[in-house]
Order: sequence, then structure tokens, then C-alpha cells
Amino acid sequence: MSQNALISIANLRKTYVMGTEVIHALKSVSLDIYNNEYVALMGPSGSGKSTLMNLLGCLDTPTKGSYSLNSKSVESMTDNDLAEVRNKEIGFVFQTFNLLPRYSALENVALPLVYAGLSRSKRLERAKEVLTDVGLGDRVHHKPNELSGGQRQRVAIARALVNDPSIILADEPTGNLDTKTSVEIMAIFEKLHQKGNTIILVTHEPDIASHAHRIVRLRDGLVESDERNENIVTSDDTSHRYLSGDNVIE
Repeated sequence: MSQNALISIANLRKTYVMGTEVIHALKSVSLDIYNNEYVALMGPSGSGKSTLMNLLGCLDTPTKGSYSLNSKSVESMTDNDLAEVRNKEIGFVFQTFNLLPRYSALENVALPLVYAGLSRSKRLERAKEVLTDVGLGDRVHHKPNELSGGQRQRVAIARALVNDPSIILADEPTGNLDTKTSVEIMAIFEKLHQKGNTIILVTHEPDIASHAHRIVRLRDGLVESDERNENIVTSDDTSHRYLSGDNVIE
């Protein structure tokens, strides 16, 4: 394990027991991810990529192996420590958005700040600031059912950013979106990476993975390959086809 890595995992395993069946979701994965890297975790269904994402995000615990985050052993953390890591150090973006339907975009984005102890006025001020950053400054009072799929994903990204985390974990963030909107969302991730965030993206789509600077391929619970991406696709490469330029965070 590297002491200089932001994330360092060694021989990570995850086994599920379902009735009489034992499922080895991760067999033995070792990986170092450094500050401000942009990494795509790729693989077919059942490869272990979402399991690995859940472990990296401290949403689940490994059966065996070690995980160090910011040089701190995750296995030794208490439940309160893990909750603080999830709230302050990691921002999550999911394929299904996971927005509360009765809350406005502003309220959805402000929600993580409740646990940070900020006053309501400070929470809403910060939430509006981040929504403006992702191009939704004029949609803050809209509820999820009043927004398009791409706008809902922007809300989800804003919610992930509201605590200013260093790491963004995105699990199939364009899976429910059309091509044009997917390109717009990937442009936001590109801007976040340029601003210094570490981006870890789970996808099974090669065109989405091509935006990452490093691609880790998993198969059957093992790392099949781990390579630098020599043909990085940027928003500039695709903007002439899909982006208007008005919807990308500056």
C-alpha cells in the first residue's frame, strides 16, 4: 500500500452469502488512486465494479483486505467516523439521481449540510451557489418532477459538491440520459477534475470511460487491466456536435 496515495486498497475481497450460495463479488483487488486523478472503473455486469465503488465510498465493508483513505485505516474507523467521511470527504452521484421528490432542487442540495451543522440560511445560500455552478441557478425552486433527466442529474451533482468534497464517486451517472445530455454531464465532471477534484467513475460504456485519464477494467472480481488513457476525450472534442456552450459550468 502506498503512503502517498489518496486511496490505497490491498487484497480487497467481498463475499456475499445468499442461502446456500457464496458469491465472490470481489476476489482480490489492489489499487492506488492519487489526488486529482480521473479514473474510470469499467467492466461488464457482475465484474465487481459497483461493489468496489460501494467499498471505496464506505457504503459497505470488505470481507477481507485493507483500505486506507488519506493515510487513515478505514477498517479502524467507527460508524461515526465513516458517516463523517461519507458526508465531508466523498460526494456521491448515482444513475438514479436519488432525489427526494417533495423537496425542491435547493432543498435536495442543502440536505447534506444539515449534518454539517450549518444554519438554514447558510445551507440555502451554499446550495444556491452550487446549483448556479452547474447551470441551474434559475431552477432552484423546481421539484424533481419539474426537471428533465439531465437537470435532475445536475441537481445530484450539485448535492455531491455542496460539502466541497475532495473525491467524487459517480456510479453510471449517464446511464439514464440521452447522448447529448450525457456529453453535457461529462463536461461538468471534466471541469470538476480541472478544479482539483479526484473523480472515480463507474461505467460499462467505453465512450463515457474515454473521458477519464486512467481506465481500470474489472472482470470476475479481479483487476483485468489498469492503464493510462492515451486518447482522452474532452468536452471540446464533442461540443461542436452536442453542446450549446450555455449549459457547461464555467
